[in-house]
Formats: sequence, structure tokens, C-alpha cells
Amino acid sequence: MMIPVEYWPLVTAVLVFIAILLLGWGWIMNSRYQAQRKEMIQKIQYSSHNPPNRLDAPGGTAESGAIVSFLGKLGKSVAYDKVMDPTDTRIRFLKAGLRGEKAPAVFWGVKVMLVTLAPLAFLLVNKVITSLPPAKFMMWISLLALIAFYLPDLWLYNRSLHRKEDILDAFPDALDLMVVCVEAGMGLDAAITRVAQEIGLDSPILSEELAMFSLEMRAGLLRRDALKNLAMRTDLLEINRLTALLIQTDRFGTSVANSLKVFSDTLRTQRYQKAEELAAKIPVKIMVPLILFIFPALFVVILGPALIRISHSLLLK
Repeated sequence: MMIPVEYWPLVTAVLVFIAILLLGWGWIMNSRYQAQRKEMIQKIQYSSHNPPNRLDAPGGTAESGAIVSFLGKLGKSVAYDKVMDPTDTRIRFLKAGLRGEKAPAVFWGVKVMLVTLAPLAFLLVNKVITSLPPAKFMMWISLLALIAFYLPDLWLYNRSLHRKEDILDAFPDALDLMVVCVEAGMGLDAAITRVAQEIGLDSPILSEELAMFSLEMRAGLLRRDALKNLAMRTDLLEINRLTALLIQTDRFGTSVANSLKVFSDTLRTQRYQKAEELAAKIPVKIMVPLILFIFPALFVVILGPALIRISHSLLLK
């Protein structure tokens, strides 16, 4: 199927824009890989019982380099009020694991850069290859600018989702470790600190959140406030329930070990029930690919030779 000539500038601009995004994404992933490799080498060379201190980093190596510095200055100059007082978006950055002070400025700088580059790429392609009518040109320019403006928000939302999935996968194991530590005689704060150290290799994200809770406690923050901050940063229903349980346990003076053990058993039961629910939905979901892809292929294989023979016999007659 041939693409009409009037759509060539749009297709080329979209391809150029996607290529630029892929190159930028590759550079970011390579930087993160190098940082993780360097950190792992440091762990091997200088083994320590303390978890890696990555709480000051807004997201790997996001604040390093001249490009990030330029984006931060650009975002600060364009959206100064939202950068200096990011109360409306600060929770979104915390849920995504971006704690750096320059994260809002870099975020708005990326928005401005994408909104500028996407229409410019489309304009360049439109001038070089062919020219669209003014109405269609303005429509595609506006559409590309709108998509480019909301791409960082989509990336931030996707990062938050992946972060929540990672925390949720490691949370039952961390809870079991916490139960073992508390039953062994450790206090709740010491148990959380110990779990943050032990769970670091399996889930660095959950380790960072628990380490942040320990740092807030050492800084003099009340336990209930630190627990509420932990629930806010993780944005998980299970951790919200755990924080509510620990706050009530602290208020009424009940046994922390028994409460954690009951909550851990309840969480395990809920995970089993959720797995059984997903398994029960598989036969219903598998009907769609069966009807659309497998059944037609079976009909062709089974009925194809018969239809060919029937057509041959009819032609011979």
C-alpha cells in the first residue's frame, strides 16, 4: 500500500522524531548501565554492610552532564514559578523516584525542547520534500507539538508504574524479613533498617525507600509521619495498609510482631487468591487468539485439500 505524497512530510518527520527519541533513550540507558556497573564493581571491591547511598540522585545519572544542566536552565527560565514551587507535581516526582532539586527544571526543559524540535523537524521535512496546504500544515504542527508536550508526562507515569511493580514484587519478602527481625527481638526501626540492607540486591528501589524512612527517623521525624511519607512515595495499597497497621500498633501499644505476622499471612493469602483469579481468567482470554488466529489456520489445513480436490473435479467436468 503506497503512502500518498501529501503524507510524506508527516511520515518523515515522525520517523526523524522517533529516531531522535531512540538515540536519546539509548544514551540514557547506556549512562545508567555504566553507573550500575560502576556501582556493582564498588560493591565487590569495598563490601560494606550499609546499603548504597543513592538517595540524593534523582534517577541514576539524570543530573550529570552539560545537556542536563542546559535542560535545567531552560526549564527554569520558561516555567520559573512551577520549578521554584513544584507543590503540584512534587508528589509525582517522588512516586517516580526523582528526588533531586533539579528534577522539575529538567522535566520542563525536556518539555520545551521536545515541543520545539518536533515542529522544526516537520517544518524542515515539509520544505525539503513537498509542501502541504496551510490548513493541514498547521493541523499537523499543532498535533506534533501537543504529542511532544505530553511525552514527558507519559514517561513519568510509566516510570511510576514500573517502580510500583518492582516494589510490589519485593514487598512480601521484605515483610517476611521484617517479621523475622521483630520476632528475634529487634525494634521496628532497627528491623526496617536491617531489611533495607538485606533487600538491596533484590530490589534496590524498595531498599532506597526503607533507607529513606530510616534517615527520616534519624533526623527526628515522628514515626507516623515517616510511615505516611513512605506510603505516599510508594503509592501502594499494601504499604498503605501496613503503615496504618503500624501507626495503630504504636498508638495502642499492641504487639508489633503479632500484627506483622498476621498482616504477612493476610498478604500471602491475597497474593494466592489474585494468582488463582488470573489463572481462572486465562481460558476466557485465550478464546480471542484461538478464534482469530488458530481456528482459521486449522480450517485451512483441514478443509484446504478437500476444497482443492472439489475444485479440480468441478473443473474437469
